[in-house]
Amino acid sequence: MKLVLLGDPVEHSRSPAIQSAALEASGIEGTYEARRVDEAGMVVAVDEIRYGRLDGANVTMPHKQLAFELAGRVSKEALRSGAVNTLVRSDGEVWGYNTDVDGIRSVWTTAGLPDDAPVLILGTGGAAAGALVAVAGRTVMISGRRADAAVDLLGRVRVDGTVVPWGGAVEGAVVVNATPLGMAGEAIPDEVLAAALGFFDLTYGPAEAPSVVRARSLGIPVADGRDMLIAQAAAGFEIWTGVPAPVEAMRSAF
Repeated sequence: MKLVLLGDPVEHSRSPAIQSAALEASGIEGTYEARRVDEAGMVVAVDEIRYGRLDGANVTMPHKQLAFELAGRVSKEALRSGAVNTLVRSDGEVWGYNTDVDGIRSVWTTAGLPDDAPVLILGTGGAAAGALVAVAGRTVMISGRRADAAVDLLGRVRVDGTVVPWGGAVEGAVVVNATPLGMAGEAIPDEVLAAALGFFDLTYGPAEAPSVVRARSLGIPVADGRDMLIAQAAAGFEIWTGVPAPVEAMRSAF
């Protein structure tokens, strides 16, 4: 079995270690490698899956929306979000899935984030789209550096929500970071966290992000990007292999 991670950047990713451990623990012969690609590289990789030279792929920033466009068929969650983070070859076609949706819902529960609080999503890309689908039905706000991109995302995902200016705080909201901020040590605006009732960081880097550290210091429940990675990685593994993911082996390899 030959699997890859597609994105830019990918050098920081723990996915190769996690998925390689899962393959070994399950007794499946295979490889999982990180591949830094631009849009043209995405097209090539999807063709490799289509013609059987690759068995599947994970897709990370900034190519989740492009992966949706390139997939031949998509799951219900991927269709709703317009974003794909998992690709697999099935019956000669390339199927696209969005395991971020189930991952967010699962980690939200285990982290003890409030279910009845409003949600403020930071970002307007594929990760934000998955988050919007995961929390649909709640009071939702979205904040991006470009207000028009936030409006467009709400329309595409068909979720009722309010656009909040970038850096604007929402008292008593669970903040979901669906931007790259934190991967290289950056922090989201402090006033946003100071007003929050919980914090869910979808990203991770070599060290704990400053915003995660700040949220913990505020005493609010926090879901780390590492938890999210394990949850969506387990779902992806099961899509590719059809066998239960060895979650503890995956977690140990982080």
